[in-house]
Amino acid sequence: MEILNYTEDHLGFRERIRSFFEKEVIPHVEEWEKSGITPKSIWKRMGQEGFLCTSVPKEYGGMGADFLYSLIVSEELIQTRHTGLAAPLHSDVVVPYITSFGSEELKRKYLPPCVSGDMISAIAMTEPNAGSDLASIQTTAVEDGKDVVINGQKTYISNGINCDLLIIAARDPSLSDPYSGMDLYVVEAGAKGFEKSKKLAKMGWQSQDTAELTFTDCRIPKENRLGYQGGGFLMLMEKLQQERLMVCIGAVAGAERMLQDTLRFCGERMDFGKPITKLHNNRFKIVEIATEVRLGRVFLDKLVADHMEGKSIVVDVSMAKFWTTEMAMRVADQCLELHGSYGYCEDNPMVRAWRDMRVLAIFAGTNEIMKGIAVKFMGL
Repeated sequence: MEILNYTEDHLGFRERIRSFFEKEVIPHVEEWEKSGITPKSIWKRMGQEGFLCTSVPKEYGGMGADFLYSLIVSEELIQTRHTGLAAPLHSDVVVPYITSFGSEELKRKYLPPCVSGDMISAIAMTEPNAGSDLASIQTTAVEDGKDVVINGQKTYISNGINCDLLIIAARDPSLSDPYSGMDLYVVEAGAKGFEKSKKLAKMGWQSQDTAELTFTDCRIPKENRLGYQGGGFLMLMEKLQQERLMVCIGAVAGAERMLQDTLRFCGERMDFGKPITKLHNNRFKIVEIATEVRLGRVFLDKLVADHMEGKSIVVDVSMAKFWTTEMAMRVADQCLELHGSYGYCEDNPMVRAWRDMRVLAIFAGTNEIMKGIAVKFMGL
């Protein structure tokens, strides 16, 4: 029995976006990997085709579509064998903060260009001395008349160079409670005092622009605050469920892709006069990999179904986030080994996949944090 119910519209959307990626993305992946960034033009093309922010309500230019469309976009992006075009981050992690917590004025101002690809978004939580522990952030936001003045530094910000729009977490320094003093603000690129100070070189995700951002007396309107004053931490907690689910999607789809590529290679590679899939040890190893990948898919699909029903799956998605990402790393390592000496050659797509999988255990809260969440809710 299938867990997720895809309609003809879903299937047609998948065919359309797959064709788009084959023509508009895959031929340019190597170029983007070398340049360390994806051009803004591909974002606009995705927006023109209706592939960005599919959940945004129709009155703001979106499709008002269900979460399966987000799942399809993420899965098909994995098929391009690169991770630089971080559209799921934009569409399903950052923009939902504006959809859920933005004023009507902010929604009408920012949602249409996010849907069209004219604006690329990013979210800035991590700081040099504050990672998974959001309560430790030091970036400040101080009200001054009609404005808010932001000072601080953010780092490891995905889409940091390309972003036209940023959601930043900052705290009121006059309040000692780090939770009730936290707010989220919308900041446009080009705002005085907002500097994209450094593009970071990374082991993987090489075509995805990751940056350090600096805010020096950056002045924005008070109206750019999301939600109610002091509600930033609770808003982040509410949206982390979907963010972590997006990481699970990337892990499972990535593992499936690596398995498919490895099966193809092993079926064509000859050793001792026969395909290496016929070697006893390799056959057992492939079955073990396939079993883990299948378990990950069933786990993921159940969580997606629960998420679409509006259920709170904080504990389950925390468990899934650490298990699926660690599973994807195991699959990457084992698939690379099955490629033999070719698995160590830079022109092998498995090498990029091996590097790109590693960071998923760190994204959206480290896997140790995920286990800590499960421990807490299980009463251990």
